[in-house]
Amino acid sequence: MKLYEYLGKKIFQAFDIPTPRGYTIEKAEEAGKIAEELGTVVIKSQVLTGKRGKAGGVAFASNPEQAVAEAQRIFQLEFDGVKSERLLVEEKLQIEQELYLAFTIDSAARCPVMLFSLDGGMDVEEVSEERMIRWPVNNSVGLHPYAIREVCRLAGVTGNLQKELLKIVPSLYRLFRELDTELAEINPLALTPQGIIAADAKVTIDDDALYRHQDLPRIKEKTALELQAEELGLAYVELGGEIAVMANGAGITMSTLDLVQHYGGTAANFLDFGGGADLERTAKALELLLGTDPKVLLINIFGGITRCDVVAEAFVQVKESKGIDLPVSFRLVGTKEKEGRAILEKAGIQAFTGMDEAVRHAVALMPAP
Repeated sequence: MKLYEYLGKKIFQAFDIPTPRGYTIEKAEEAGKIAEELGTVVIKSQVLTGKRGKAGGVAFASNPEQAVAEAQRIFQLEFDGVKSERLLVEEKLQIEQELYLAFTIDSAARCPVMLFSLDGGMDVEEVSEERMIRWPVNNSVGLHPYAIREVCRLAGVTGNLQKELLKIVPSLYRLFRELDTELAEINPLALTPQGIIAADAKVTIDDDALYRHQDLPRIKEKTALELQAEELGLAYVELGGEIAVMANGAGITMSTLDLVQHYGGTAANFLDFGGGADLERTAKALELLLGTDPKVLLINIFGGITRCDVVAEAFVQVKESKGIDLPVSFRLVGTKEKEGRAILEKAGIQAFTGMDEAVRHAVALMPAP
């Protein structure tokens, strides 16, 4: 579970990690009052998507009028189809250098790892491996001051900055451990005349450990369609492409997505409607997909428990009841395959036996730009 920045900073404060002075707002007019108190401010959208700065979701304002105008603008922005319900308005820091500090899980080494770099900021993903220090942490030993000093030595950090890091790094590691986080990140960790301050906060809690943290808010990182699919018991993720994909099984669905990309198409979604789906469940899955206004529909069924004739009948029923005239590519193989093909052929729809040819056909059906 990802936390919004303002919630992450509240947790930082509880673990003695310095953060800028600031407030959250739900109305643009409130930004003016905060600017009167804090002076020049930075206004940040509170969304869970990345790259919000490049998308215009972060702005500076030097007076109350400008703060209100920028807040109004940011409230109108959409980030992956989602608008900010609240903004974070903070004092503008006098940043001398942007650093990067994080703790996460190294799945290959099966242990926590500390990440530190003198090159923090917006494009930290592009920092070279030589400039990003990785320090594995042995859970049975913990993180001791000597390890932090060694990381500082590797990064070329000395003096007051090293003293500051010897204070903040243990605090972030304690947060990482006590809250069962998958990621505790400060980017940038701002070096200012007052010391180092967490200018941003990214905290992701392990979903399987949430029962241990009843005091934390529950954040759902899902779109309206994804929530609707969840209520129907469907595994669905929006991807933003043009070819709607429906298959029965996570593995076959992922393989279908790979093939769509391989042949030059873009998938609109991931939809695994599971095995053994009946007519009603199949129809609901199809209605969900068609409600996204895709350019092409790709259905890939390998019938085991799922019956091919049930899927075919559900598709024809939905198509006729909704009056849908959408290009479709079908692959039907397995249980009741012959009966399913007959249903589709009667409706004027060809069904392929190979996944490769069905995907190629779907991409070929895409209308010219």
